[in-house]
Amino acid sequence: MIRFLRHFDPRAIRLLVFDLDGTLVDSRLDLVHSVNAMLHHFERPELPEELIASYVGDGAPTLVRRALGEAASEPELRAALEYFLGYYRLHKLDHTVVYAGIPEVLARLAGQGVQECSLHTGRLMAVLSNKPVNPSRDIVAALGLGDFFVRVYGGNSFPTKKPDPMGVQTILQETGVGPDEAIMIGDSGIDVQTGRNAGVWTCGVTYGFAPHTLEDAPPDVVLEKPLELADLFLSDSKQTQ
Repeated sequence: MIRFLRHFDPRAIRLLVFDLDGTLVDSRLDLVHSVNAMLHHFERPELPEELIASYVGDGAPTLVRRALGEAASEPELRAALEYFLGYYRLHKLDHTVVYAGIPEVLARLAGQGVQECSLHTGRLMAVLSNKPVNPSRDIVAALGLGDFFVRVYGGNSFPTKKPDPMGVQTILQETGVGPDEAIMIGDSGIDVQTGRNAGVWTCGVTYGFAPHTLEDAPPDVVLEKPLELADLFLSDSKQTQ
């Protein structure tokens, strides 16, 4: 179900900026396995899947820090991060898949293969992840999503990560789209805060890794299923509060 928490016209949106993990792709198992491989390598106890998934969203350094615990030293953190990134580089596509319906939705949003009203088509789309940029781009390309996006940026593409607005602001500048015609879409409060900081509209999805964080940072609209992205932007469905 689509729930609007703040009124806006989705049909006026020209640019959609997507989070990656938990929004476009289900990468939970590969992240969990990579974290636990790192913990095993450093003779630490492995962690439950749900706990590790709750650590995702703020970038690899923070993910590793949370997994090791606050008592870990800086040398330990650096070594653990290097091991995690190396392992994940090799295993990032072992189990990662696109959420069901996402390719079809992206094709419709891009105006491909369907006859939509001209007002509804030709939207620009980009990816802004806190995952490092190289694995982000590799995953997008390997899963057949690359042609949909004008930009794919990661957590090391800029001096700062989400929720800092630099990434969204850069995409706005590069596409020539105004903040009132853009939306940030993600599964966590970090994505909502990023959108707010950049002055764009925000959309939270509850099928991802961190839906509980949307309670503390409510987006302008909430979706429960990937296919609702098409309903939101390509239909005249009634807005509900």
